[in-house]
Amino acid sequence: MKIHGPNQSNFNPYQKSIKQQTDMKQQGNRQDKLEISNEAKQMQGKDQPNPARQKRVDQIKHDIESGNYQIDPKLTAQKMIDFWTK
Repeated sequence: MKIHGPNQSNFNPYQKSIKQQTDMKQQGNRQDKLEISNEAKQMQGKDQPNPARQKRVDQIKHDIESGNYQIDPKLTAQKMIDFWTK
């Protein structure tokens, strides 16, 4: 009876690492590259806030500073419940 162990003539456990090393040498001249999508470029250009939203924020700030800002706790609680249940 003949038993063939792991030392067969066509079996090389280092074959995979040798192939990876040769592949890396071939790719050695390649440089890193960064591309920014058009959507990202548009988002970068939107540093200025929306005028309507800015007006609302300024109004809220003014109301808080003057002490006139009132919060409806029931409405706030309902919005929190809606957010966490949906």
